[in-house]
Amino acid sequence: SSEIRDLEPAAVGIAALLVPETGIVDYKLVAGRIAEIVRRSGRGEIRLDTRLTGCSRDGGELLVRTTAGELRCRQLVNCSGLQSDRIARVCGVEPRIRIVPFRGEYYRLRSESKRLVRNLLYPVPDPRFPFLGVHFTRRIDGSVEAGPNAVLALKREGYAKASFSLRDTMSALSYPGFWKLARKYWRAGLEEDLRSFSKRLFVRSLQRLVPSITEKDLVPGGAGVRAQALAPDGSLVDDFRILRRDRMIHVLNAPSPAATASIRIGELVVEELLPWLQ
Repeated sequence: SSEIRDLEPAAVGIAALLVPETGIVDYKLVAGRIAEIVRRSGRGEIRLDTRLTGCSRDGGELLVRTTAGELRCRQLVNCSGLQSDRIARVCGVEPRIRIVPFRGEYYRLRSESKRLVRNLLYPVPDPRFPFLGVHFTRRIDGSVEAGPNAVLALKREGYAKASFSLRDTMSALSYPGFWKLARKYWRAGLEEDLRSFSKRLFVRSLQRLVPSITEKDLVPGGAGVRAQALAPDGSLVDDFRILRRDRMIHVLNAPSPAATASIRIGELVVEELLPWLQ
C-alpha cells in the first residue's frame, strides 16, 4: 500500500499491479485517421448514412442491397457493433446471440481536482460480468474521466437517459436470455440504475479507489453504449464471438479491449478471408 501512495497519493488499496506500458489515445481521431488512409489508398470507399436492407447470394457473389443502391462483392465482413446481430440475420445467418445495449455514464473531474489522479486507476473486476467497474482514466488532453456504470439502454444508440426505442426495448425484453440474466443479477442491476440517478451513490463507488473524492469534484461527462452479446442461457458473452459462414464473417461480440486491439482484430479477419480470395 505504501508503493500505491508513492504513485497515487490519493488512492487506497490492499495491493495493486503497475502496468507501465499502458497508453491512451483519442479513438475518434484514430478512426478518422484510418478512414483517411482508406480514402487516400484508392482501394476503399466509405459510405455514410447508408443502411443495409438485404443480402443474398447471386452466383459466386453476394448481392448487398442498401438505401444507397445495390453492391456486389465476393466477401462480406459485418462489424456493425450494436446492430451486428440484426445484420447477420439480414444476411441469412442466425447469430445465436442477441445484442443487449448497456449504457455507461461518466463524470469528469473538475480542473482543480485532476491532481487527485495521476495515472489510470482500475479496480479488480467482478468476474461475473464483462465490465471493468468504475475507474479513473486520464485522457490525452489532461482531463480525467470517472466511471462508467452499466445500465440497460432502452435504445441501441441510446446515449442519453431519455433515449428510447420501442423496437430496441422489445428486442431486449422479449428475449428469454434477458430475463434469465435479470433474475440472477437483479440486485446488481438495481444498484447500477440507482447510481445512474444518484450522484451521491456514484461518488461512493469512486471513493473505494480515491476516498477524498466528493460530489463537488465531479461534473457530468459523456456516455457510451456497449454492444453486449447475450446468450440464450442468460450469460453475458465475455469473449470475442466471430461467426464464419460462406464468404461472410460476422463479428458479433467485441468486448474491451476491442478498440485497443482493433488493428490486430482486423488482421485476423483478413487472415480468415484469404482462403476465399484464392
